[in-house]
Amino acid sequence: MAAKLPRALGFWMCLALVVGNMIGSGVFLLPASLAPYGWNALFGWFITIAGALCLAFVFARLSAVLPKAGGPYAYADAAFGPTIGFIVAWSYWVMLWSGNGAIAVAVVSSIGLLMPQIGATPGLPALLAVALVWGVTAINIYGVAAAGRVQVVTTLLKLLPMAAVVIVAAIILSDDGAAAVAPWQPGQIGVGAVAATAALTFWGFLGLESATVPAGQVEDAARTIPRATLWGTAFTGLVYVLVCSAVTLLMPADTAAKSPAPIAEFVGLRWGAGAADVIALFAAISAFGTLNGFVLVQGEVPWAMARGGVFPAWLAKSSRRGTPARAHIVSSLLLTIVTLMNYSRAMTDLFAFIALVSIAAGLIAYLVSALAAIKLLPNDGMVRVIAPLAGVFTLWTLYGCGLEAVAWGGVLLLAGIPIYLAVRRTRFATPA
Repeated sequence: MAAKLPRALGFWMCLALVVGNMIGSGVFLLPASLAPYGWNALFGWFITIAGALCLAFVFARLSAVLPKAGGPYAYADAAFGPTIGFIVAWSYWVMLWSGNGAIAVAVVSSIGLLMPQIGATPGLPALLAVALVWGVTAINIYGVAAAGRVQVVTTLLKLLPMAAVVIVAAIILSDDGAAAVAPWQPGQIGVGAVAATAALTFWGFLGLESATVPAGQVEDAARTIPRATLWGTAFTGLVYVLVCSAVTLLMPADTAAKSPAPIAEFVGLRWGAGAADVIALFAAISAFGTLNGFVLVQGEVPWAMARGGVFPAWLAKSSRRGTPARAHIVSSLLLTIVTLMNYSRAMTDLFAFIALVSIAAGLIAYLVSALAAIKLLPNDGMVRVIAPLAGVFTLWTLYGCGLEAVAWGGVLLLAGIPIYLAVRRTRFATPA
């Protein structure tokens, strides 16, 4: 029998896990990706926050009645059986490792403000992002304790650039008033543009289910996880609206769209180049911390699924240090392929593309979780209202991802079918 895991995670640690995994790379590069959309981006944020809160409610309700480790996979398996459970596990894993490519690009992009030659050299951002991923992968293969120490330091530094943006925005509005805000142009507001911004902004909310994954290690999981998930999502949404709207509406659109580090440049407009460099460094550290955390998860997910008999058994092998080395290597190898196949894109375009592919691949996990809530909680009146809204939101976001990203996400999901068939046919044994 497996040893019982210590329930070491309380409310504040779960809240930090939710907020820390959501606030990372997205908030630093999204203003550049959203700049061309103007006021459409603000509408996109409101729709995304509402949709994210609906999803957070779904996960809160599910975790209260089914506080099992595995999060989306556990709910799908309980509601629809192992086949749908595999699809969700696979899509969630694809979301993790493909999304880590976008996070790595965000780190490189922030460093690019300090070293402009990075962005000016074709293909170099992608190569540096891949090198960074393998460096973080090595840290996680070395040991969870090492990864944990890195995570603590970077998390403590994460919110400082956010505070700087809010302060600068307040100064600009105080000095210049409404004249500093991008003009309201109703004729440029469109459903397609809002949908596109909603898809991009949802990148910043990937990870809202983080507290559900280690449920077996959470103290009073049925009560702690729902609170952490809902409060963490609401707080993150507030931070995003304040920070990204400030940059999108108070910074010249052309400047923001072309910037490798829009938040740093925004602060630099008032506090000078030195302040911009400091913010760029903090942004890189923050994104690095998020990358470290999600690289840890991208290895843990296939390792756990392999031990559960869903993925090939050889992925369940641990290193001498007790880490899922094989799962880490496979995850980072797949990430490398996707990133290098798009090496010719500029940093902002590369970030947006990989983020959309990650979202397109991972939305299936959110959609199935909403459907699982409807099936598992048929007598919950709030679930009957909110879970369908969460499902509609995931479909809306998928539409906003665009055909290219959806096609890439679809190909990545289809790639899992042969693996599932092989696992079922050969009945891989779960290692002792």
